[in-house]
Amino acid sequence: LGSFTLILACQLVGETLVALFGLPLPGSVLGLLLLFLVLLARRRIGRSLERVSRGILANLGLLFVPVAVGMMTQVEALTAEAVPIAAAVLIGTVVTMLVTGWTMQVLDRRSRKEQP
Repeated sequence: LGSFTLILACQLVGETLVALFGLPLPGSVLGLLLLFLVLLARRRIGRSLERVSRGILANLGLLFVPVAVGMMTQVEALTAEAVPIAAAVLIGTVVTMLVTGWTMQVLDRRSRKEQP
């Protein structure tokens, strides 16, 4: 219960900070970053947190149901904004692929330098 509370508390703090300061990112993303910082500070992941995380990941598909239902209720809005949405998805995918490729090249170079 404590680990699940930690996850929810980080998300709540993230949502609150976004609402208070009008930050341009989702509160859940900020909460995830806060959880990451907490785990870095603790320097370990307890068995309880690992068990809760595995449970959430095992049921991840269920978490997409509300999003899918929400999208079905907003078909008109999605249709009206189809071009910007498609452009954002395409550009986001290309940028992600480029950054991932660049990151892998950098890490590959570093690992080759460290090998004798």
